[in-house]
Amino acid sequence: METFSKLRADFPILDQEVNGEPLVYLDNAATAQRPTPVLKQLMHFYQTDNANVHRGVHTLAERATADYEAARRTVQAFINAAKPEEVVFTKGCTDALNLVAATYGEANIEAGDEIVISIAEHHSNLIPWQQLAKKKGATLKYIGLTDEGELDMAQARELITDKTKLVAIAHATNVLGTVNPIKELAELAHAHGAVLVADGAQAVPHMPVDVQDLDADFYAFSGHKLMAPTGIGVLYGKAALLEAMPPYQYGGEMIGEVHRQESTWAPIPYKFEAGTQNIAGAVGLAAMMAGKISGCLKVIAVDRMPERLALAKELGATDTVDTTKEDMVKAIQDLTDGKGADYIVDTTGVTKVEEDAVAALAQGGTLAAIAVTANHIDINTWDDLCPADKTIVGVNMGDSIPQVDIPRLIKFYQAGQFDFDKTEKFYSFAQINEANADSVSGKTIKPVLIIDPDYEPGK
Repeated sequence: METFSKLRADFPILDQEVNGEPLVYLDNAATAQRPTPVLKQLMHFYQTDNANVHRGVHTLAERATADYEAARRTVQAFINAAKPEEVVFTKGCTDALNLVAATYGEANIEAGDEIVISIAEHHSNLIPWQQLAKKKGATLKYIGLTDEGELDMAQARELITDKTKLVAIAHATNVLGTVNPIKELAELAHAHGAVLVADGAQAVPHMPVDVQDLDADFYAFSGHKLMAPTGIGVLYGKAALLEAMPPYQYGGEMIGEVHRQESTWAPIPYKFEAGTQNIAGAVGLAAMMAGKISGCLKVIAVDRMPERLALAKELGATDTVDTTKEDMVKAIQDLTDGKGADYIVDTTGVTKVEEDAVAALAQGGTLAAIAVTANHIDINTWDDLCPADKTIVGVNMGDSIPQVDIPRLIKFYQAGQFDFDKTEKFYSFAQINEANADSVSGKTIKPVLIIDPDYEPGK
C-alpha cells in the first residue's frame, strides 16, 4: 500500500474526491494522466526557455531550439530509430497517420492498387485509408480475427499480394488489447513490395518498441497516452521514404528557399513540420520518455544541511536524504527500489567517497556511470566499477546549489543521453551547460544522486 500511495502521489490530479471517494482513474486507453516531473518540466520550459525554434539567434530561441531537438533525439533513442531525422513531431497519432495517407499515399497509391488493414482498427487507422482508396480508385481489404480475438494471419497471407501497396495495422488494439505481429506483417508486406504502417498508440505506453527490429516503414503514436502532454505525437518514417514524400502542409519553417513562383523544401524532418510546433509538448514527451528509459524520473538530493535539502526540493529534487539522520546507502537503495544510483553528482567537490559505498549503490547492475570531481578521484578505481562502454562524467556544481544547476541538470538528464568524447573523462558543470545540443546523444542517463561532500559511510 505504501508503494501504491507513492505512485498516486506522483499524479496531482488524483489528489481529489469524486462522489465522496478518492478519485480512481481507469480511462488510460483514452488518455493518461501526467506525473509531477512532466508537469514540472512543462512549467520549467515556459518559465525559463520559451521561444520559437529554428528562427532566432537570441538566448531563449537557442535554448528552446536545443530543448526541441534534444526531445527529438530522446524519441529516437526511445523507439530506436536509426537517426533523429526519422522522427517527425505531429499533433498526435491521428495526425501522423493522416500525414502518411496525404503524402506517401497520394504519391504512390493508384487505381487498381490494394490497401490492407484489419477489421479491428481504430477509426484513426481506418478512415484515412478508406478515403484514400475512394479518391484513388483503390481497393480496401480487411483482415479478420480468429475466435480468440487475434489477427487471422492465414487470411493476411491470402490478402497481401503483389497488388498490395500498403498495409496498415495497429501494433496493439484499443479495444481487444491484442498485440499484432508487426515484424511478421512487415516481412510479409515487403515480400510483395508493399509498405507497412503501424499504429502504435496503444503499444508505445506498454511495451518496448524497436522500429528497426520491427522493420516498420512508418510507426505512429501519441504522447497523451504515454503520460505526456496532449497535442503532441510522433511519426517515425524510414529516411528514404520521408525524403521522397511531398510536404504535408505549407508555410513557415518547412521551406528551403522561397521565390515568387517556386519554392524548395527543408530537409527531413522539418519538411513535415510547418509553422510553430508544439514545442513544450515535445519537451514534455521527452521528459516522460527519459523517465521510462531510465525507470524513473528521479533526482535525489543528499546533504547534512536542511536548508540545502529544502532548496534542492524547491528546485526539482524528487527525494531528499538527510545524512545526519539516515544511512545514505540504505536510503538510496530504498528510494530506487534496490537499483541504486546511476550517476553520482557532487554539489561542492567530493573529497572522499568510499569505494564500498559506491559499490553498494551500484548493486542491481543498473550503474551506467559515476560522476565525481576529477581532481579528487583515481580514475582507474571508478573504471573498475563501470561497464567498459560507458562514460564517466565529472560534474562540479560549485560551492552551493545555485538556482540554475538542478533544472539544467534535469534538462540534460531528460534529454536522455550524454555522448562526450570518452578520451576526456571529466567535464566541469560549466562545460556541460555550454555544450552544443548536438553532443547530447548516445548514452542513457538514469537516476541522479546529488551527494553530500562531507558524507562518510557509517557517520
